[in-house]
Amino acid sequence: MPKYLFLFSYSSDSVKAMVKSPSDRSAAAKALVESLGGTQEAFYWMHGQHDGFLIADLPDGVAASALSVAVGAAGAIVDAETHEIFGHDDQTAIVTKADDALKAYKAPAG
Repeated sequence: MPKYLFLFSYSSDSVKAMVKSPSDRSAAAKALVESLGGTQEAFYWMHGQHDGFLIADLPDGVAASALSVAVGAAGAIVDAETHEIFGHDDQTAIVTKADDALKAYKAPAG
């Protein structure tokens, strides 16, 4: 199953609501991931450009996009990025396919 990294930033209304009534946001994220046929591997808050990240295994890119659209539609998230991530086994396959593709590609001549 493909693995995805979701970077997110909460809306100011979401932050206000969490400060006023703290709750386990990891549990809410897990329920969302599971509703899409996936499993949650990690959920962390962090410093920096984004407030946190989620790593999940999901059936496909459609499910990953649906997760992003759902939280966006709920108004909880204002800035999000979705990235498919690859393990070390995939890296070998990627560079092998790239080598095959490079043999068929003709770079622009200048």
